[in-house]
Amino acid sequence: MDLLLWRHAEAVDGTPDLTRALTERGQKQARKVAQWLTDNRPKHLRVLVSPALRTRQTASAFADDFEIVPALAPDKGVADILAATGWPEGRGAALLVGHQPALGQLAALLLSGHEADWTIKKGSLWWFTNRVRDGETQTVLRTVVPPDLL
Repeated sequence: MDLLLWRHAEAVDGTPDLTRALTERGQKQARKVAQWLTDNRPKHLRVLVSPALRTRQTASAFADDFEIVPALAPDKGVADILAATGWPEGRGAALLVGHQPALGQLAALLLSGHEADWTIKKGSLWWFTNRVRDGETQTVLRTVVPPDLL
């Protein structure tokens, strides 16, 4: 299974949190990463998105067809996210458009085996693959794509 973590692009400050929209810069960040994804996407990709407006706007730069998943909301944690994706046993690939701190904590868990407060930069994409080698399950970080380097 492939698991792609895409932190929403830059959004305006304010409340209520779920209605915060992308800034002009955030829209540009989303378009850049979306173009990279279009060129490099894995096959059989499901797009799962937090209910927040900023995540839906980020995902919309890439796909019109995505699932809004309450388990990806800003107040949810790593266990909620993993349950929603089926990682690592699932098939195909899942692109999650979500929030800090949960995405950073999930990245830390996947790479180190422990949740930690890692930061995924706004608009950035982290792509993980799960595989079995010599009977051992491994998580591989395939790439990190920050919008400011595209």
